[in-house]
Amino acid sequence: MPTPTPAPRKAAIAKADKEVLFKGVTCALIGLVILLAPYVARSTSVRELMGQAALVGWFALALGVAFVVQFALRRAKAGRGQP
Repeated sequence: MPTPTPAPRKAAIAKADKEVLFKGVTCALIGLVILLAPYVARSTSVRELMGQAALVGWFALALGVAFVVQFALRRAKAGRGQP
């Protein structure tokens, strides 16, 4: 019985890039929801709660942007390497 061949390295790198992009978009969306929630919430208690979580929202947004930038840099580096 022949041994299975390992997946090509390029496919693994492409999958890792897609995961970084997914994490970035997800974190950025979570950050935006947390930051915009006080303006949309109808209840005052929810407004207060979400207003106190603004630091968490900014952190999630910054982390998401960092992941997206990392994805863009990886794609640019991969694009330059190909003839």
